[in-house]
Amino acid sequence: MEFINLVLNSFSLLLSPQILIYVVAGFLIGTIFASIPGLTATLALALLLPLTYSLDVSTALMACSSIYMAGMCGGSITATTINIPGAPSSMMTALDGYPMQLQGKGPLALGHAAFGSMVGGALGAILLIALAPFVAEVALLVKTTGKFSLLAFAIIVIVIAQRGKVVKAGMAACIGLMLATVGLDAMEPMTRFTFGSSELTAGLDLMPMIIGTFAISEILIQAKSNGCAEKMVDALKKIKICRRDFIPPLSEIRKVGLMCYLKSSFIGYAVGTLPGAGGSMGSFLAYAETVRTSDEPETFGKGNPKGIVASESANNAVCGGALVPMLTFGIPGDPVTAIMLGVLVINGIQPGPQLMSGQAELIAPMLASLVFSALILIPLTLYLLGPYFIKIVAIRKDILYGIISLLAVVGSYVATFSTFQMMMSLVMGILAYYLRKHDFPVITLLLGFILGPNLEEFLRRSLSLSNGNPMTFFTNYDSLFFVILTLVFVYFLAIKKPMKKPY
Repeated sequence: MEFINLVLNSFSLLLSPQILIYVVAGFLIGTIFASIPGLTATLALALLLPLTYSLDVSTALMACSSIYMAGMCGGSITATTINIPGAPSSMMTALDGYPMQLQGKGPLALGHAAFGSMVGGALGAILLIALAPFVAEVALLVKTTGKFSLLAFAIIVIVIAQRGKVVKAGMAACIGLMLATVGLDAMEPMTRFTFGSSELTAGLDLMPMIIGTFAISEILIQAKSNGCAEKMVDALKKIKICRRDFIPPLSEIRKVGLMCYLKSSFIGYAVGTLPGAGGSMGSFLAYAETVRTSDEPETFGKGNPKGIVASESANNAVCGGALVPMLTFGIPGDPVTAIMLGVLVINGIQPGPQLMSGQAELIAPMLASLVFSALILIPLTLYLLGPYFIKIVAIRKDILYGIISLLAVVGSYVATFSTFQMMMSLVMGILAYYLRKHDFPVITLLLGFILGPNLEEFLRRSLSLSNGNPMTFFTNYDSLFFVILTLVFVYFLAIKKPMKKPY
């Protein structure tokens, strides 16, 4: 209770103009970086890290937390408007956000994304404040076998959630898993599938994969489009967009349902507490769970607001969850919290079980900034700048996609400082273009690539510890829990639902 009071008292720091400027500036910078493919919030924080040396620790951590929150919600802007997620955590948002944009409901889609981000971010931060020590202990109960089963659960569920395209989704996921094996072996100091190329020794980087799969392939798709983009622009020109259009009506929020917001937020927070899971897995699992429990699963991917809300609520709730292992054990939950860990260490703060009691007064302002960013800055930014976000699609197609192509290629290079990886983003773009052209869901390819390395590592570690006995996944309770959960999802998504509503 004492820690909660410290957090509440820390809100008074935001009354200081200097601190407020840093927090707001951090949020705007994070939003801009997150909305541009290749320029993630991680990069923004890394570039701005030297500036934190001149700030006191509370101000530096408050600015970092606002960038973190902005980085999670900012990717939904381009995911919705032009079908190119600015951040990996917004990949699922594009599945329903862009169809709504094509239907002339772009402002409403962005409104749902912002409202979901606000609820998820605020709940994640509140849960962090209230439950951090307890959740950290629970997360430690998930051992190596449990982590493998969790990752396998995520891949299987997302594949079978692609209704009508399960076989193609499975094939795309396998391609992603295969690409993840390129480079150094996960357990031994040897290279695999490099074909004698030294550039492939480090494997394929995630950012060029994302940029190629979404940005480059989308540019190629639009170049061959039959005028859908022009029709959308013409439709938007006929509609007078007001700022109130970005505020979802109460009837729309009721249609989505309170449970969708709460359940997705809890899923995101729980996933965030697992080191290395990140916002992508949180949004994947929340989206799949929303499809599973929906009475109209066939509407997802065609402009269902619940898909947007599930994805954005979960990936913003991850912010609160990912800080749990970082603060209590010094284990970063994702790349952003790894940089924030560096800010703590630089300022002489050692994360660990005693942090919440010994130096709580230094951590409390950061959590207050997290809540402030979610509840105030997310909706305020959309309300003030929303009309300008929508106008992205009104830019001439050749100019818009020319700029995006330049940013995508530059973003690939900036993310890796490798010309080879930059070229790989172009190769992946062409591959993703042909997959999309033949109706393969590339989202499962990227999921396989993201989760592949950890999936292989935990599988081989588990089998090594059990002397090659696969029954270890059924005899350990943490693993058995996720195995049973997988079977439940398979039943509801692939057996029960199709019997009622055939493909």
